[in-house]
Amino acid sequence: MSDVLFHTSGHAAHITLHRPRALNALTHEMVLRIDEALTEWEHDPAVATVVLTGAGERGLCAGGDIRAIHDDARDGDGSASAAFWRDEYHLNARIARYPKPYVALMDGIVMGGGVGVSAHGSVRIVTERSRIAMPETGIGFVPDVGGTYLLALAPGELGTHLALTGASIGASDALLCGLADHHMPSASLRPFVDDLAELPVREALARHVQDPPAGEQAGRREWIDTCFAADTVEEIVQRLLDQGDLAAKETAETLLTRSPTALKVTLAAMRRARRIGLLERVLDQEYRVSCAMLTTPDLVEGIRAQVIDKDRNPAWSPATLAEVTDADVQRFFAPLGERELGLADGSDTTEEAAW
Repeated sequence: MSDVLFHTSGHAAHITLHRPRALNALTHEMVLRIDEALTEWEHDPAVATVVLTGAGERGLCAGGDIRAIHDDARDGDGSASAAFWRDEYHLNARIARYPKPYVALMDGIVMGGGVGVSAHGSVRIVTERSRIAMPETGIGFVPDVGGTYLLALAPGELGTHLALTGASIGASDALLCGLADHHMPSASLRPFVDDLAELPVREALARHVQDPPAGEQAGRREWIDTCFAADTVEEIVQRLLDQGDLAAKETAETLLTRSPTALKVTLAAMRRARRIGLLERVLDQEYRVSCAMLTTPDLVEGIRAQVIDKDRNPAWSPATLAEVTDADVQRFFAPLGERELGLADGSDTTEEAAW
């Protein structure tokens, strides 16, 4: 059976990510097929709404196929990964500008590339089962798929906290951070989807949306905003340790397990994303950074430690924050010349709300 399934029901067209044993991780072929379907449905007057779901019980999507990226970075020339990201980021931008309601059911685990195909949508549903994260620094990578754009828009320094730590959040915190729009019980998802076959999105939502359980981030805003506003990762860690708060101390300890290079590049990318503003320009930046990351030892080592061998003991190189210089960080943002993604060049970035 195909890794991504398509069907229509009434006025709704459905995308189902269908790799449940791999937690619906995205492949290049899946990205291309989703893009083709969106093209067809955009011009089909019978389709009023697009709905994204994931097969299985564990979640929507755990991200991209990072085993393939590991093998390409270790044994290849990186061209396969760069080609995958090129099409994936184009898809992320397309979802953000899609002229029809794009409803993403962010139930269960939603990470990395899964955030890219859902959190740019116009209607983002979370449930009591949702666990959303951009965990890239833990594998020697950086938040991509427009993740730095989305997290830069979060209140205060909540997005910086999530980008650097890779922490997962639930429904209430996803709503607070702007990664989701509505909460409903997971038991309501099937009736909600059934309603979308016949009803406009707003009417279907009104039948099922409920307030979420309380989250954690709002109560931590004071120290998160204070600590993560620092200009360097070293200062962020020191501020966290100086707080005298157990959660802040644990956050500092988490940061010190992440790739030092990935942490410093992520902080720079987040600060730049705030200034850049436009999603397409941020995706262009993320493409430069992602391609540069393919040449670092940390990406291969991080995936090995976390996903392949699962010893959870990566040997980062450089091993400490102090060893990563400003010049080291700047090279990740260097222009790519003819290999630029170029999404912001002459693109139609008009946001539409057709529903």
